[in-house]
Amino acid sequence: MGERFIFTRYRTTCYHCGKDADQIIKAVRSQAQVVCDNCGATRIFVPRTLDVGAKGLYTRIGCYDLWELTAEAAPCRNCGVTGPHDLAIGCNHFTVRCQNCGYTHFFKFNLEYVGKCPIET
Repeated sequence: MGERFIFTRYRTTCYHCGKDADQIIKAVRSQAQVVCDNCGATRIFVPRTLDVGAKGLYTRIGCYDLWELTAEAAPCRNCGVTGPHDLAIGCNHFTVRCQNCGYTHFFKFNLEYVGKCPIET
């Protein structure tokens, strides 16, 4: 994920370790990730749809609370403006929407793993 698009953090209780920790949120054209800074639990999302749509059009209800965040300075692939993008992240989806033109990237959950070794040294 060398390409920069969305890179932000959201502090909340991790669904895996149960600790209050930063969740590192990354999104590029080919995938999106949510990684717990404490335990390394990682959710990978793959792209499904790119379209201009109304806010909430691709937002689905999931098994965990929906995170509704704003990434302040991300470049839009449609209008070219670097500005705020709305993020809606659930357990099965990850949506990024440009506030300027409405261009929306909809990612669907694909893979989950824990990146840190659970054995203490």
